[in-house]
Amino acid sequence: MLTKRVNTLSESLTMAISSLASKLKADGKDIISFSAGEPDFDTPEVIKNEAIKAIQDGFTKYTPVPGFPPLLEAISQKLKRDNNLEYKPSQIVTNNGAKHSLFNLFQATIEEDDEVIIPAPYWVTYPELIKYSGAKPVIIQTNESNGFKITPKQLQDAITPKTKMLILTTPSNPTGAVYSKKELEELGKVLQNSDILVASDEMYEKLVYDTKFTSVASISEDMFQRTITINGLSKSVAMTGWRFGYLASPKDELIKSIKKLQSQSTSNICSITQKAAIAGLDTRADSDIEMMRVEFQKRRDLALKLFNESENYSLTKPDGAFYLFVNIQKITSDSMEFCKKLLNEKGVAVVPGVGFGSEGFVRFSFATDENSIKEGIKRMIDFSLNYK
Repeated sequence: MLTKRVNTLSESLTMAISSLASKLKADGKDIISFSAGEPDFDTPEVIKNEAIKAIQDGFTKYTPVPGFPPLLEAISQKLKRDNNLEYKPSQIVTNNGAKHSLFNLFQATIEEDDEVIIPAPYWVTYPELIKYSGAKPVIIQTNESNGFKITPKQLQDAITPKTKMLILTTPSNPTGAVYSKKELEELGKVLQNSDILVASDEMYEKLVYDTKFTSVASISEDMFQRTITINGLSKSVAMTGWRFGYLASPKDELIKSIKKLQSQSTSNICSITQKAAIAGLDTRADSDIEMMRVEFQKRRDLALKLFNESENYSLTKPDGAFYLFVNIQKITSDSMEFCKKLLNEKGVAVVPGVGFGSEGFVRFSFATDENSIKEGIKRMIDFSLNYK
């Protein structure tokens, strides 16, 4: 009854763990969850007020498929102001979150038997959508010694005549790794004189701590032409449930094809979200963005300090996002079993690294309050001392 392509999909482990933790908590269990990939802050008032105004003004009808013109202009100005990228409004399409952006992109560009290079650890959705599109994920394994970032040699060695695309995520989910401008330039040199596209997922760009963010498409004209920039407002202004993402590309034919696909599938995204998103893209929410970034940095530093007091856990300091990718190999190499036991025995939810393509690790989200971080890590350290 079901298609082969839908049977290639696996359930998102992050969503599954978060759902299980929520259910246990609703059942009265003492659960501390570090599994969620979303800020614990509320959406800024300036954004919520714009949504309320949009409803009161009757902005509740269909809009153009890619988004209504003032929104596309706001995205264009944001990309120019923050990322030094010149995209015309006509080269931008808004989507129902970054997953939708990626789905549309892959459906428009990837053919059967194409290869797509993905650095691991990776966001769980990348290989699933690539397989659904009929292509082959080619995984490049990174590790702590190189900061969980691919090297030019690794990229060069992975390229074949079938390579269609490279996915880059900076800052990374799940490791928090941030590529420097120089590192991106070196990767860009490898791609010169090829037709390989780059999907640059920059969803966590506003959550950078000890370094500077560089947009992939900004490093050279060559990279600009081959890169599809993907971003949104889920992480920067806590709009996960609003479902707002966008992609931009100078390739007019590609953008036209994505608009055509979206016109026959979801059509425009929520009109209320579109109106509200403008306030998240211009400078009105900047103070809220900075408040969240500073708070996340405090939490990161606290969690690092506490984990470093244990001999059983080790981790690399993340430069961005709100995750720690914790090495559990002194305890066990089975991250799934570790997470199940930790949840059942200590009431702590983290996500197994196997879901991100890197066994022997767990993802710990510090997008929660300091007291929960203190108590949760205390439980994890106690758990590690008596692991069986």
